[in-house]
Amino acid sequence: MTATATASAAQYSSRRWAALGVTLLAVLIDMVDSTVINVALPSLQHDLHASSTQLEWSVAGYTLAFATAMISGGRLGDRYGRRRIFQLGLASFTLTSALAGVASGPGMLITARILQGTSAALMVPQVLSMLQVEFPKAERPKAMAMYGMTFALGGLGGPLLGGVLLDADLFGLGWRPIFFVNIPIGIAALISTAVLARESRAEHAATTDLPGTAIATAALLALLYPLVEGRELNWPWWTIALMAACPLLLWLFTRYERAAAARGETPLIDPALLRHRGAIGGLLVSVLFFAGTAYTLVLTVHLQSGAGYTPLRTALAMIPFTVGVGIGSAFAPKLMPMGRKVVIIGCLVMAAGMTLVLAAVQRYGTTLHPWQLIPGMLIAGLGMAMVAGTLMTIVLAKIPARFSGAASSLINTTIQVGVATGVALIGTVYFGEIDNGHGLVRSAVLGLIIVIGLYLMAALLALILPAGPVPLVEEPSAPTGPPESIQPPTTVSSALR
Repeated sequence: MTATATASAAQYSSRRWAALGVTLLAVLIDMVDSTVINVALPSLQHDLHASSTQLEWSVAGYTLAFATAMISGGRLGDRYGRRRIFQLGLASFTLTSALAGVASGPGMLITARILQGTSAALMVPQVLSMLQVEFPKAERPKAMAMYGMTFALGGLGGPLLGGVLLDADLFGLGWRPIFFVNIPIGIAALISTAVLARESRAEHAATTDLPGTAIATAALLALLYPLVEGRELNWPWWTIALMAACPLLLWLFTRYERAAAARGETPLIDPALLRHRGAIGGLLVSVLFFAGTAYTLVLTVHLQSGAGYTPLRTALAMIPFTVGVGIGSAFAPKLMPMGRKVVIIGCLVMAAGMTLVLAAVQRYGTTLHPWQLIPGMLIAGLGMAMVAGTLMTIVLAKIPARFSGAASSLINTTIQVGVATGVALIGTVYFGEIDNGHGLVRSAVLGLIIVIGLYLMAALLALILPAGPVPLVEEPSAPTGPPESIQPPTTVSSALR
């Protein structure tokens, strides 16, 4: 059965809740896979003889691929069928998970991770598009809440599952089961989706803008590739030249997008959107703030390699952060009338929490106990919820309604770019200090200082956001805008990555 994207013509399936549960399995394994690798980094380094640079790519490669392909993935679903593209992405994700699990070296693992991120970009955007088509307006808030809960569950369960599997060392496979666990889930979801989910398309699907995607990807790689590889190569001239070329490529991208819009095509990013202060402020804050989430890279390596934690104990030490996010998410929407002030305060609270974490690492070094991290991690989680739970709403409230879908997609993509950039920047400094023989404690302290600096800069740039109150959000509203650009009710899910 084929249903169009026109709500008046859609016949809501009696199996829609079962279909939603199945598609949320894909969201769950994406979230688990994007977080589970953090606790496995020391094991990967030991078993695959991976360099610190290769560790960075195993984390950043997934996120970067997801970010650059996410908007195009949504548009492919609108054009060729959301269930079809969802299943294609899910099948590819399952296969590339198997490829990651049998990786014989770091190069093979990095390739598999990049392919996994691309696969996730095909399947994840379809879920909310299918949700909008399949559910009547009255049921959408409940369905959206289930979607958000899946992200939270994946963000919390990923590290814990990784810790359990690594500690169990099933069949002597070490870290490999953290990828193999996706295979039975992926197969079950594929079969169930074929039975339960219906096909749908958009009546007027936007083009995928492959040239624009290619230019944007080249600009990001021009920055991230030399940033990650430069330290190990002793910064040859071409690394500096590539980073200098990044602004030029971004300028070329904007020129191409303007030309595409003038030709009547659908650009990857509407150039008119970037004329609005709210969008520019949202992009800048997103990049810097979410770059700071690379603190997990520093802490997981320090706790295992420096303090001798097991992977499971490391995952448990991170739980207070998730608890803080959960507590903060309950009151963050009530702060919405404060407007940009809540974002500024949230950035400062996050910086304060990381300062307490830094103080604990510096004082206790390799004898650090999990309880000594609780105050800092809990406060940081509160700050994360304040920013991640309100930034998108504040931006959307300050720009014309016709740009809401495009702005939502752009900021969510920018969040993933920020995460990848943070891994590249903080990982380069942190591992560079270790390689120079400065010790794990000093290296972790320097890495956390950069994290705190990013949050302080994000607080400063939040002043670019338009001033003024934002209407209080009482409950999730029905999704609006083009289906390919609909995003979660908040960006807390991205924080948990």
